[in-house]
Amino acid sequence: MASSVGLDVGGAHLKIAVVSDGRVNRVDQFVCPLWQGLDKLHDALDLAKPVIDGSDVIGITMTGELSDLFTDRATGVTTLVNTLTDKLGPNVLFWRGATGFGSAETAKADPDNTGSTNFLASATFAAQQVSDGILIDFGSTTTDIIPFHNNVAIPAGTTDAERLVSGELVYTGMTRTPVMAVTSVAPFQGRWQTLAREVLATMGDVRRILGELPKGLDLHQTADGRSQSVEDSVARFARMFGCDKQDGTRDDWRHAAAFVREAQVRSIQDDLMRIISGLELPLSAPIISAGIGSDTARVLAHRVGRPAKDFGTLAHADKKVLRSATRSAPAVAIAHLAAQNFEA
Repeated sequence: MASSVGLDVGGAHLKIAVVSDGRVNRVDQFVCPLWQGLDKLHDALDLAKPVIDGSDVIGITMTGELSDLFTDRATGVTTLVNTLTDKLGPNVLFWRGATGFGSAETAKADPDNTGSTNFLASATFAAQQVSDGILIDFGSTTTDIIPFHNNVAIPAGTTDAERLVSGELVYTGMTRTPVMAVTSVAPFQGRWQTLAREVLATMGDVRRILGELPKGLDLHQTADGRSQSVEDSVARFARMFGCDKQDGTRDDWRHAAAFVREAQVRSIQDDLMRIISGLELPLSAPIISAGIGSDTARVLAHRVGRPAKDFGTLAHADKKVLRSATRSAPAVAIAHLAAQNFEA
């Protein structure tokens, strides 16, 4: 069987998965803040080169075309395709959503399907493994909720605009989302407190306060440039309340953080239930949990009365990379799908 590499080129991370003999045996994530310049992608690809070299096929999907670096999506797709082709060679395959893989030229000619369809790669692969279900990929920035039926992904929309309407794209993530984008009020010391509408703290801070963010998952600078320690996270979070951290006890801040976390999870649950209400899936159809917030996806499965399965398990990931494969589902899916395309 082919040895394949899947790349998920995002606006904040470059994620890479390696599949050999049908099994995922390596998954890597590199920080890649594209909004700071195209050199960030060059740097990430240089770090990834030892992982990529020697593979039979390289498949690529992207969401980085949405970066502020580019004036529009088409420009972003063209720039990224050209950069990746120059760096990796002309024989790479670009994922184009429902139309499958294509060359660099076909990718540039079809930016609508080339850009921001990594969710469809994950759902397509999941549907190959389980006939009916719903993929929930809770990432650092966004959440995808994609149903599949009879081994086929059935999203209501394929563009970001359509998916925001359908609820299949929830623009909230486990770490990078500002607290002000989740709720405008929170309880504090027995009263409701209006929050500052400024990027003073993120959901990464909230989850560090709650002890729910493993080290190494949040690769980006904090809102104030200070450390990712719990103490500094509390200080940033307190500013959302117009306070200093010493104005509350650690339990005060935990209670407030738990409310904010729950408000975010409820916003995802609301869209999940709306999507489920329009489907004819058996109750036994599972939620496939993915993303760095896969544990939250499992919680949502329990709340809506469905079994949960981790994406990494479906993807035949080696035990040592099982969690990483779940967290980087699009890269893993692309690696598997590219191998299938190569062998066809």
